[in-house]
Amino acid sequence: MKKETQAQTNPFPYSDSNKRYHTFTYYLYRRFGEKCARIPLDAGFTCPNIDGTRGIGGCIYCLNGSKAASRGEGLAEQYSAGMAAVAKKWNCRKYIPYLQAHTNTYAPVETLEDIYAKAASLPGAVMLAIATRPDCLGPEVVSLLAKTSQKIPLLVELGLQTIHDDTAAYINRGHSYSVFLEGYRRLRSAGGDIAVCIHLINGLPGEDKACMLESAKAVAKLKPDMVKLHLLHVLRGTPLCDLYMQKKYTPMEQGEYVDIVCDQIEWFAPQTVIARVTGDAPADLLAAPLWSRRKTAVSNDIDKELYRRGTYQGIRFWSNALDKSPDSV
Repeated sequence: MKKETQAQTNPFPYSDSNKRYHTFTYYLYRRFGEKCARIPLDAGFTCPNIDGTRGIGGCIYCLNGSKAASRGEGLAEQYSAGMAAVAKKWNCRKYIPYLQAHTNTYAPVETLEDIYAKAASLPGAVMLAIATRPDCLGPEVVSLLAKTSQKIPLLVELGLQTIHDDTAAYINRGHSYSVFLEGYRRLRSAGGDIAVCIHLINGLPGEDKACMLESAKAVAKLKPDMVKLHLLHVLRGTPLCDLYMQKKYTPMEQGEYVDIVCDQIEWFAPQTVIARVTGDAPADLLAAPLWSRRKTAVSNDIDKELYRRGTYQGIRFWSNALDKSPDSV
């Protein structure tokens, strides 16, 4: 008798593979019927934590914004180059323009409206992703997001990183957890076709496993549409790299990271999409941890650990949800 595969015996309902969590790929196939590719774009925005409104220099791990896009080129040119790069790997017809660099709701509403319209009209676009901060979601901006989502579905990538205000202050984040909650609730009440993806970073200075798990459990109670779990990368030229070189910061080991991500996944509702379990860093800029370059290996280790445990996403969610707190919405 032929032995059943891990995919065939997978107890997690939102999966058609061996993945025991709700992947972004699974979500996209069910929403758009086929593979979709993100195309990162730089629309020329800055950040209130860089220009002096909230702070100067940005977060200590930030190297002046995303390196994924080519600053100076127009959106159409960047998009065309991105499509060409995707075509070398996959056969795609549907795309998600991703306004990724810096804070993409931080400009006059008229400017935002023009940029969103241009991005939404790019060929093959089926969804528009917008990266931003919770302190840049005023009423007029949120109203514009709702209006835009009536023309194309939106995915708002909302940076939180940690619920711990002492950590946020140390990394120069520029806003508190209460400010995040206010921005998140505004988005949730905006109406329209807006999916919200909350970003968390594991391995921030001063945080142990308990701190990281507290952040995940608090976010899980909010029941966001999606979550991205990032590893903190040490990039050359950042204040974080200075701390690393001075031996004042020690990056996570691969085993530590896999263990905490699996713990966090167990607490999120099954319906919440785990849009990322690790991340990218430019190879020429990455100082540490070097093991993070092996993304497939890290992802595979997460799959193996969940299988070894006999667990899956959401197995702990309901006990967490029943624990009412002021953060619940």
